[in-house]
Amino acid sequence: MTSPKPHDMTHPADLARHGQGTGPVRSRRPVYVDQLPPCNNACPAGENIQAWLALAQAGAYEKAWRALVRDNPMPSVHGRVCYHPCENSCNRGQVDSPVSIHAVERFLGDMALREGWQVQPDAPASGKRVLVVGAGPSGLSAAYHLARLGHAVEIHEAGPVAGGMMHFGIPAYRLPRDELAQEVARIEAMGVTIVLNRKVDDLLAAKQAGDFDAVFVAVGAHLSKRVEIPARDAGKILDAVSFLRQAASGEPPVLGRRVAIYGGGNTAMDAARVAKRLGAEEALIIYRRDAEHMPAHRFEADEAMEEGVKINWLRTIKEIDQTHIQVEVMEIDDQGIQSPPDASKPWKPMR
Repeated sequence: MTSPKPHDMTHPADLARHGQGTGPVRSRRPVYVDQLPPCNNACPAGENIQAWLALAQAGAYEKAWRALVRDNPMPSVHGRVCYHPCENSCNRGQVDSPVSIHAVERFLGDMALREGWQVQPDAPASGKRVLVVGAGPSGLSAAYHLARLGHAVEIHEAGPVAGGMMHFGIPAYRLPRDELAQEVARIEAMGVTIVLNRKVDDLLAAKQAGDFDAVFVAVGAHLSKRVEIPARDAGKILDAVSFLRQAASGEPPVLGRRVAIYGGGNTAMDAARVAKRLGAEEALIIYRRDAEHMPAHRFEADEAMEEGVKINWLRTIKEIDQTHIQVEVMEIDDQGIQSPPDASKPWKPMR
């Protein structure tokens, strides 16, 4: 005779043997941890990206811009030239694709210029005067934040125009000068005085002469890396920083039909693209590694090649004279980069 089926297949809990009872453990509780969003954490300018993106998404564009410029005084500039490491850290990329943060930043920056939005100081006048030496990105940013705190700021710039490397190091095709000038003008509208063609040779004397309470030095470092090439002085060689500065100043150097650019960084890509714009028939980048190991961002190389720039990967300059560049072919193996013997090839440079 078979036994009857149980009324309920689920056995009741044995509460007598359950030492901790039922429900949550009373000695523990959930804790909310407010951590920095990955995009904010990756932003070199320290922007509160999460805040202004939320405002922009809600259509509150001016509020979004005002939240943005609390940290970054020149969003129209950054929205064009920043390499947006925030997007590389955006966790939305684990779902589909990162939020195009820099595009929204440029949109807000350009809208502010069109609408004429201005920044008002956060504090009343402090009565303090600050001298800023240099009108580059550092000097302009320092002047902006000091002005927001209510201080009177005067910038002394040795050059003929404000902007520093934003003007002389970044080509105009990447950073239009009109937008840059408007961003600088907004900082001046806050009460910041910019004195051009004023080189400061003696900080203490300048501080005393202007009755300043403090001095912020932002002279920059407009220097290029020197590459050791045998007999490099025998050829016509320009460093990239000087070349870009001359091109931006309206007095570019005279180039030949063929120009070789040695290096694989973002500056090398800019130099090659500027050379093409100056009329060079051939701009050839010579780089000792392959595309996967170059310091330049991949889209920089792609854009350069779309404009006709040629890139010779795995090449290094062995020697140079008045008429030829001797290059050496490289190869990559598990041990790194090696130069095989008898792999030198001549290349006739700019003429």
